[in-house]
Amino acid sequence: MSETLIGVIGIGALFFCLVARLPVGMSLLVVGFGGIWWLDGSRAAIATMSSETYSSVTAYGLSIIPLFVLMGNVAGAAGYSQKLYEAAYAWIGRLRGGLGAATVMGCAAFAAVSGSSVATAVTIGKVALPQMKRFGYADGLATGSVAAGGTLGILIPPSTGFVLYAILTEESIGKLFIAGILPGLLLSLLFVVVIVIVTTLNPEQGPAGPTTTWGEKLWSTLMSMPLIGVILVSIGGIYLGVFTPVEAAGVGAFLVTVLALGTGAMKISKMPDILMETVVMTAMLYLIIIGAHVFGPFLALTHIPATLAEGLQSLGLGAYGTLLLILIGYIILGMFFDGLAMLVVTMPVVYPIITAFGFDPIWFGVVCVIVIEMGLITPPVGINVFVVKGVAQGVPMATIFRGVLPFWFAMAVCLLLLVLFPQIATFLPTQMKG
Repeated sequence: MSETLIGVIGIGALFFCLVARLPVGMSLLVVGFGGIWWLDGSRAAIATMSSETYSSVTAYGLSIIPLFVLMGNVAGAAGYSQKLYEAAYAWIGRLRGGLGAATVMGCAAFAAVSGSSVATAVTIGKVALPQMKRFGYADGLATGSVAAGGTLGILIPPSTGFVLYAILTEESIGKLFIAGILPGLLLSLLFVVVIVIVTTLNPEQGPAGPTTTWGEKLWSTLMSMPLIGVILVSIGGIYLGVFTPVEAAGVGAFLVTVLALGTGAMKISKMPDILMETVVMTAMLYLIIIGAHVFGPFLALTHIPATLAEGLQSLGLGAYGTLLLILIGYIILGMFFDGLAMLVVTMPVVYPIITAFGFDPIWFGVVCVIVIEMGLITPPVGINVFVVKGVAQGVPMATIFRGVLPFWFAMAVCLLLLVLFPQIATFLPTQMKG
């Protein structure tokens, strides 16, 4: 049996595991380990697994994961997400569709501490959906704005998607974080535009909310400033070269914890549960990284990445034709598979092609994350849709999927703008200090 055929069998086995909803990290680890054993013997398989496990767990750069996860968990437990939403709500809630726009803005702000789309959708959804229901918002617009807004969690830094992309491609985590800022703001704006268009065409979809006084606006803004200050310190520190990404994560986690405990927003008795949540999430992400580092050598042994790369280049589609084909492939895969798993499986093939055509790898990292975002709200998987369904249990799945459709097209527009104007993603990283 040829090495290529063994590789195809391995990829098929991996897809079967993912469709069967087995953990992503364990699926990668088992298939990669078994494939190396088949091709190169048990000693090579055991040596690869043990060395990659040790190097992944002890890598200093990966300590950014538990620190940023801790920061997001503490911020959520302290109710800072509600304060961010209330600030946006006070300023624009009185406008038609204003509560939906406030939801998007709240998601964007909370994304800057959570790094997770699911966490962002759940946390903001619990706050925003009851308010929108109270003021008569259509179920589709209400749930769609939460599901789509939640996807900003992996685009606006810190982002687990950027961390995994950086590990797979050996690019700078700091530059990827900074590269996600302007595209994240652009996508947030496009989501707001969608809400404005929907409520202009059909005002009953998103009635105006209550009017707030200037005093209420200023007070809600003041209450949100501590978390905004932490975001500016940690992300701004990376941009200015004051902190490395790991140091920024440590500073952010420390400041959020001190603020939450010092102001009484969170009781210290909650810390054990928060730490356990952090450990569970970190373990899941570390397992994916370990699995990726075992699956990668298996793919290399099969020569599939090199063969596919040569095949794509031989089609003669040119740089942008090949890019379009890759993005269409990502969108189709995103309909069925977890985004992080998709990155792990495809990056050994796609990354060499992208760099060979002269595309900026930092820019492509942003593009990949946006495509993953599209998968988060695309049927039949659409994990953010299922998450929102858990919060809004009385809303049918079909209604939520219809609600996210306009936001999906907004993501496509954002993707097109990034291709036409790559400087949206590359400008800030080129201006970084240090």
